[in-house]
Amino acid sequence: MQRRDFIRFSALGAAAAALPLGAYGAEPAKSKKTSKNAKVQMGFIGLGQQGMYLLSSFINMDDVRVLAGCDVYDVKRDRFVRRVKEKYGAKAKVDVYEDYQDLLSRPDIDAVVIAVPDHQHAIIAIAACKAGKDVYLEKPATLTIYEGQQLQKAVRKHCRILQVGSQQRSSMEFITAANMAREGMLGKIQKVKVYVGRNDVNTVTGAPMPCKLPHMEVPAGLNWDKWLGPLPESVYYHSDLDPVITPEQDEQLWGAWRWYKPSGGGLMTDWGAHMFDIAQWMLGKDGSGPVEVIPPGYSYYDHLTYKYDNGVIVSEEPYNERHSQGVMIYGEDGWIKVSRGSYEASDPKFNMKESLGEEDIPYEARGGHHRNFINSVLSRIDPNVPIEVGHSSCTVCNLGNIAMELNRPVQWNPIVQKFMHDEEATKLMHYQYRPGYEHLLDV
Repeated sequence: MQRRDFIRFSALGAAAAALPLGAYGAEPAKSKKTSKNAKVQMGFIGLGQQGMYLLSSFINMDDVRVLAGCDVYDVKRDRFVRRVKEKYGAKAKVDVYEDYQDLLSRPDIDAVVIAVPDHQHAIIAIAACKAGKDVYLEKPATLTIYEGQQLQKAVRKHCRILQVGSQQRSSMEFITAANMAREGMLGKIQKVKVYVGRNDVNTVTGAPMPCKLPHMEVPAGLNWDKWLGPLPESVYYHSDLDPVITPEQDEQLWGAWRWYKPSGGGLMTDWGAHMFDIAQWMLGKDGSGPVEVIPPGYSYYDHLTYKYDNGVIVSEEPYNERHSQGVMIYGEDGWIKVSRGSYEASDPKFNMKESLGEEDIPYEARGGHHRNFINSVLSRIDPNVPIEVGHSSCTVCNLGNIAMELNRPVQWNPIVQKFMHDEEATKLMHYQYRPGYEHLLDV
């Protein structure tokens, strides 16, 4: 590894959010929006529960106009049209599509929101970059490490704005905790505890579960083949994976595709993409990561453990009696516990100085993070969670799942993003797409 590459990646944690696109070696795309009254024209890909939360935020921005939506389930497309017309009026023109490529082919759409299941994040986001669209991409950035590497290349090659939906980076409690740690207020950092939650009280880890759901009949109006995308056809439909809704009733549960292999990474990627992301931020390791990952139960390690090159240990374990999904960081001079809507510190001098705010708005619909994306689209300057940050945080989650699947430690080089002399672990950086989908990761 040449010294200049080491310096470039090491500096990313402190500077990524401030760098203009041109700083990555390509000319930044010119903003199409030259008038202060111009609107960012948007399309939405993935119109489920999370897509509706995001729609409720973006559609209320004065400089945004929602033009189109896409989903493989017709009742969700119909709901999207109703929601948009409720905002813009019954005569407003809004188009819907079953195939995301049809939406991406429209020259009048500047940016897209991608809120599909994780296994299609990479291929749709890469297609959007190649089509010249800016992207708001739900977390985790990708399903596999290799997908993240390819998406990172695509964003920079095509000079696009991409914001990963790690919205905790725009919430005051997490901003305060990260700043306290990064600015040295806690003294030298010694340890971080991250807790992602459990699907069941008897579950030891947040790793994905084998999908043993019974085969159910595909509901009318759902294109299951398009829902599968690159996944094998052996993944059968079950209503938990894509919940059935009716014109009168929205989803009654989150899509459970996230808890099972091969469509998701379990709580490790679903909530880990939030909480490990905050740990990385606190440690100044954006764009980097751990050098060793040890699964729970190996040797004397009771919890999934990450070792960083600066000596800091990050463990995935509860840090309070409530088993809150959040982060606790320990320094020589004190500690901070932080979760959504909660902030505790060992000393009043570490306390927050601002109100949390927005308590009456669902967390997923709060607009600060989304506002940051629109500002970036207009300015052509990277948002606060660019692809390098989102990818490195997602990689930490996937490294944990890989170590647990192998049930042994793995050695990782975060600079070159490779396992060290470990072919077995390297094979788990991706999976075999079904025929016809392999080329969709080409950038």
